[in-house]
Amino acid sequence: MPKQIVRHAPYLRRYARALTGAQAHGDKLVEAAMEGLLTGAVKLDGGLPLRSGLYRALHQIWRRSADHDGVDAGDTQGAFAPDRRLQVLSPEQRAALLLTSMEGFTPSEAAQVLETSADELDARLLAADAALQEQLATDVLIIEDEPIIGLDLMRLTRELGHRVTGVAATRDEAVAMARQFKPGLVLADIRLADGSSGMDAAADILKSFEIPIIFITAFPEHLLTGERPEPAFLITKPFREETVKALIGQALFFHQPRADLAPQQEPAVSL
Repeated sequence: MPKQIVRHAPYLRRYARALTGAQAHGDKLVEAAMEGLLTGAVKLDGGLPLRSGLYRALHQIWRRSADHDGVDAGDTQGAFAPDRRLQVLSPEQRAALLLTSMEGFTPSEAAQVLETSADELDARLLAADAALQEQLATDVLIIEDEPIIGLDLMRLTRELGHRVTGVAATRDEAVAMARQFKPGLVLADIRLADGSSGMDAAADILKSFEIPIIFITAFPEHLLTGERPEPAFLITKPFREETVKALIGQALFFHQPRADLAPQQEPAVSL
């Protein structure tokens, strides 16, 4: 397979995982696209740039797949099955939002990928944004050792109506805060102040709580290798505000919250 196609694979996996809501579904979708390109069953539109053509082909395969609504029909009780109360986005709204906010396509490019008009793309984005703003609020733990970035993430999460339970700079702090406040979402940097890892902190937290975790890193290619386990939700540094907001909505959308995780009062947070 041509190298120029292969180098897009990690980003196609990132998009597919967020689009379907699960690593397994997303990777299967990308695998189908790559196999189709190899066999000739999938054709790229010669009138589009390579990147746009790859995303269009992936989206066409997804539209025909069993998990087009975001979850395999036979796995509605799985860990990644979305809470029916949070199913506020249509599949096409979700795709429009991810293409523009996470993948960096312009609205006109996203409209080409989705094979729709610019006006319809704008309508989908407006509807998606309004729907995400109405989602149920949750408690967010931020694992970040850079104070400025921590403050920025606090502001963004609060603008979405969520509560920040704390900002942890190390693995031990993160695990302690998670046990104390039982957050409904974690935003985790990878490299922390004392040399510890946000991935390790997340693994420790997930031993006690079944919550979605969004990883933040300047080196996404180090995590999206095709080997398991890999994060389903990933933000690349330096991040865009729209990306953070979109991924928070997507992570909460696809997660099946546990009834025993009651919301906590927000404590005073200092950096």
